[in-house]
Amino acid sequence: MFFIFTPMDLPIFFLDNYSASDILTLNEDTSRHIVQVLRMKPLEKLQLTDGAGNLLTAEVMDGHKKKCTVRVVSREAIPKKKQQVSVGIALLKNTNRLEWFLEKATEIGVTEIIPLLSDRIEKQHFRYDRMQQILISAMMQSKQVWLPVLHEPTPFGKVIETSTYTTKLIGHCEELPKASVTDFRKNLSVQILIGPEGDFTAEEISLALNSDFKAVTLGDTRLRTETAGVVAATILVFMFLITSIYFSI
Repeated sequence: MFFIFTPMDLPIFFLDNYSASDILTLNEDTSRHIVQVLRMKPLEKLQLTDGAGNLLTAEVMDGHKKKCTVRVVSREAIPKKKQQVSVGIALLKNTNRLEWFLEKATEIGVTEIIPLLSDRIEKQHFRYDRMQQILISAMMQSKQVWLPVLHEPTPFGKVIETSTYTTKLIGHCEELPKASVTDFRKNLSVQILIGPEGDFTAEEISLALNSDFKAVTLGDTRLRTETAGVVAATILVFMFLITSIYFSI
């Protein structure tokens, strides 16, 4: 169970089953944290989010340690971010490194994450439920109410074929003409693909370029896969925000 404290000093929890009802019964993990860890009493307030933009303020009614009941006192629908950023990243043999990327990408504000199955990697065991929990924890830690969409591992070719993003980028290490990823920091709809440690194959790069993907570089140094993913996300998300703020002044 994950929770944070908002600036109002209200603990906020993930609501795994959103309902329009004003009376909600929370799951056992959440109930235990509210009642046994935080020792909250009836009429004390907390917040709930479902990761789909809904933010509820509620007060404890029945402090049952397994099925705490709360009453919703207000609801707020937070709109989706103006910018949508998708990162397709090759699966990593070292699960800890992939989990680190998922955590950081969520904190940064990426809206979609696609684990890629490319030619130079073998399909790894992907514990979707665990990875989803990492995203939820990172969302709560960073005080967001929109959870990134996490896909099951997807073949590279399928991602290329089905991408609907306005701007489509691929980072690779081949000696081919490339733009800087910073050139696309103002784009509202952007997807970037990050390859495995052995890089994408020449065939994969060619397939992407022939499908309207643009080759980009992340800088002069060669980065690990998870580092490249975080760098790309940071440039696309944060530089978009900075640019938006600058031009709004």
